[in-house]
Amino acid sequence: MKTRDLVLIALFAALVAVLGLAPPIMLGFIPVPITLQSMGAMLAGSILGAKRGALALLLFVLLVAAGLPVLSGGRGGLAILAGPTGGFILGWILAAWVTGYLAERAIREGQGDFARIAALFGACAAGGIITLYAVGMPWVAAVAGTPLSAVAYGSLAFIPGDLLKALAAALAARAVLAGYPLLTPRAP
Repeated sequence: MKTRDLVLIALFAALVAVLGLAPPIMLGFIPVPITLQSMGAMLAGSILGAKRGALALLLFVLLVAAGLPVLSGGRGGLAILAGPTGGFILGWILAAWVTGYLAERAIREGQGDFARIAALFGACAAGGIITLYAVGMPWVAAVAGTPLSAVAYGSLAFIPGDLLKALAAALAARAVLAGYPLLTPRAP
C-alpha cells in the first residue's frame, strides 16, 4: 500500500468524524438515530473504491472502539458498539466495501454524466442502504429484543433520508472523480 493510499484512508476516516459534528436526530420509536455518518461510507466507497473505502471505515470504527468521541453526538467506546446502533456502525465497513465494489464496476471510460451519476447512485444505494440495513437491522433486533419485522417497519422512516444521502454522495463522488479520478474505470 502506498503512502497516498494511507493518506486517503485517514482523510476519509476524518471526513466521517466531521460528518458526526451534525447532531443525531432521535425518532423515539427505534433506538437508532438519524446521522450524516452513514453517508461517509457511501462517499468513501464511491470515491476511494472497495478496499480503501472499507479500510477508511475500519479505521473510523477502531477510533470509536478506542473511545474517541467521533460519533454523532460526541459518542464513542465499546459500549456504543455493543448497543443497538453497533450493527450499523460496524456495517459501515461492509457498506463502504460494497459501494466501492459496485462503483468500480459501474464506472466506464467515456460514460456520460447522467449515466455515471446513476451508476454511482445505484452503488451508494445498494451499499449504503441495502447492505447497511442487512447488517444493522438484525443487530438492533437482537440487542433490543425487538422482532425483526418491527425493526424493519420502524426503519422505513429512514429510507427517504438515506436516498437523499445516496444522491448527495453520488453527486459529490461524480464531482470529485471528474476533477481527481481515484477510481480506475474497468473495461466492459
